[in-house]
Amino acid sequence: MLDTLSGRFAYGEDHEAFRQTVRSFLQKEAVPHVNDWEEAGIVDKEIWKKGGAIGMLCPTVPEEYGGLGLDFGYNAIVDEEVSYIGVPLGFSLQSDIVCDYLVQYGSEEQKKQWLPRLVSGETITAIAMTEPGTGSDLQAIRTSAKKDGNHYVINGSKTYITNGQNADLILVVAKTDPDAKPAYKGMSIILVEADREGFKRGRNLDKIGQDAADTSELFFEDVRVPMTNCLGEEGKGFIYLMSQLPQERLSIAIGVQASAQRAFDDTVAFTKDRKAFMGTVFDFQNTRFVLADLKAKLQVGWAHLDWAIKRHLAKELTPTEGAAAKLWHTDLQWEVMDKCLQLHGGAGYMNEYPIARMWRGARVSRIYGGTNEIMKELIGRSL
Repeated sequence: MLDTLSGRFAYGEDHEAFRQTVRSFLQKEAVPHVNDWEEAGIVDKEIWKKGGAIGMLCPTVPEEYGGLGLDFGYNAIVDEEVSYIGVPLGFSLQSDIVCDYLVQYGSEEQKKQWLPRLVSGETITAIAMTEPGTGSDLQAIRTSAKKDGNHYVINGSKTYITNGQNADLILVVAKTDPDAKPAYKGMSIILVEADREGFKRGRNLDKIGQDAADTSELFFEDVRVPMTNCLGEEGKGFIYLMSQLPQERLSIAIGVQASAQRAFDDTVAFTKDRKAFMGTVFDFQNTRFVLADLKAKLQVGWAHLDWAIKRHLAKELTPTEGAAAKLWHTDLQWEVMDKCLQLHGGAGYMNEYPIARMWRGARVSRIYGGTNEIMKELIGRSL
């Protein structure tokens, strides 16, 4: 169980009451199914509706669109608890990223049509940016959305798309003006329903870790959508994407900090139980020193995370600060995972032990949401 009573200052009593609801839900509805979902390579869609029923999805959506109208702190609690139990449900993508695009930039018609469905879990969403030849350099995307009367005709392919197999609605980043200078002015975000003719799902990709997360290829072959499916203004897609990055990267930082804490907690318990040389692995000074070092760094991490959450709630978290949070916490996560696996000895390399699953799942954190090398570049530009 994630200890939230030791000096946390980002949350109030209502947040913590919500945490207990989330925690109970996950223990009942998620934990017993982890192995099945890992084997299937996908989470059962029914858990989305169950999570929506208790307010776990998109809690910041205004009440007039079916939400609870709460602050991002409630999102953060879901992120912490889901990451601590170690099940990649995909909720954070919907709650922390996609729904805010709709709230901030969607038309009234789009908000009324989609936000209640996102809140209830009836609609699962994905955002399609990365392409086979383009990752962090979004200006180089090739997927096009050409005008044809009052429709866009979309052609292209996307890859590494979280929620790609389950998604009912995809926010597609496409070029609506391939000749725009600079290139970012020609990018738009188009809403594509999964039942549109010409839309196809590719493979549920075989990953190193996070086996329960459906991560997919998506293909668009002359997919026609009305021009009213453009999110916000045409040509503003890149600007919209950049404006949402502080929250996206904070969301990643929150999740990886919680997963690092879980690895640490499990390792303390394991080393105290594991017998070695007439004692336990924990009795060795090296073990205690490694764990003491990680404990100190986790303490600093939680303090920084609460600072960042408070700044974000006050609308003061900058893109540079978001990048720094993503960089630091994902680096910490990997250090914790690697050292904790080492302290498990041979058991750490066995998939039957949770540390092996956590270690594999942690490797991608320094890649998605912008690689850590890009984070350093962004921070460096601000100096």
